[in-house]
Amino acid sequence: MKSKTANKRKLVGVVVKDKMDKTVVVEVEKTYKHRMYHKYLRTKSTCKAHDEQNTAQVGDQVLIVEARPLSKEKRWVVKKIIRKEAALPAIEVAEQ
Repeated sequence: MKSKTANKRKLVGVVVKDKMDKTVVVEVEKTYKHRMYHKYLRTKSTCKAHDEQNTAQVGDQVLIVEARPLSKEKRWVVKKIIRKEAALPAIEVAEQ
């Protein structure tokens, strides 16, 4: 018997927004070869993904899996966080 995620598309992308509750916006970059000029081109697309525990943050690399429509624009679910983005140290500005 096949697993439920056998035929579902899987994409790897970077979280660009996480302000919504249980939702993150993921930017996926794809490369392809131009048919005539044979140069490699990059395209970026964004999609909204469901994040149940709100664990993904901006800059994290995540694996998203295709799912049934969860809302008007959400069709993906965050399967796992591949790499966490290190938190940038806070820069303190001295008052003059």
